[in-house]
Amino acid sequence: MPKAIDVGKYFLSRVDDESGDSISNLKLQKLLYYAQGFHLAEYNEPLFPERIAAWAHGPVVPEVYYQLQHFGANPVQLPQDIDFDAVFGSQAEELLDEVYAVYGQFSAAGLRNMTHEEPPWKLTAQGRTISHDLMRDFFKTRLVVQD
Repeated sequence: MPKAIDVGKYFLSRVDDESGDSISNLKLQKLLYYAQGFHLAEYNEPLFPERIAAWAHGPVVPEVYYQLQHFGANPVQLPQDIDFDAVFGSQAEELLDEVYAVYGQFSAAGLRNMTHEEPPWKLTAQGRTISHDLMRDFFKTRLVVQD
């Protein structure tokens, strides 16, 4: 199972620097939340083992937040020092690409506002862990079923 920071590196590898795209720590936290939520809904298991907490600005993976806090609101830059195919496999990469295609287009503030309207964050006390069950149940309502 990949670590949350590996999922973050995957998202960062998708940034198109030439077009001016970037990902701040705040935005990365929301992308991790959406990736975990959709993975739980689709496969009934977590994508990464770290917990997601309900913080004032939305869902946060504390370990990743603290590791990247020195970037402040600036774009996060991390070395792409892993073999994504070996770490994730095609199913996970496809899910991450879909999450990035849908949610990567939004600003950090836009993503924060979106998460503030969703039950996993709204129903979890500040500072507490957002349960996998709550995330899975909510994100199942967001899956697009294709035949």
